[in-house]
Amino acid sequence: MTDTALETHGVALTDAAAAKVKSLLEQEGRDDLRLRLAVQPGGCSGLIYQLYFDERLLDGDVTRDFEGVEVVVDKMSVPYLDGASIDFEDTIQKQGFTIDNPQAQGSCACGDSFH
Repeated sequence: MTDTALETHGVALTDAAAAKVKSLLEQEGRDDLRLRLAVQPGGCSGLIYQLYFDERLLDGDVTRDFEGVEVVVDKMSVPYLDGASIDFEDTIQKQGFTIDNPQAQGSCACGDSFH
């Protein structure tokens, strides 16, 4: 295998999530930020999600554009996130981004980590 980075990843961004990301970036007055999703060791089940804005592109990062919202995943996280979907909920019970990941075998009681 060559050192060439993958061109894309299997993470999806719903229309609601894309709209919220665009709104947040407009509020900040920034057009140079990307939405980064990563998997890190930690939590009660072994792995936790990291979802944040990032201006950097690192070696091995793979990107996918959703109508102007660029979602970046690092090469180590790609296998853990294939088929995952980022959504945004805004209801009386819950407000925030959610990640539905078919690769997760199980999660802890609080729902913040998975394995």
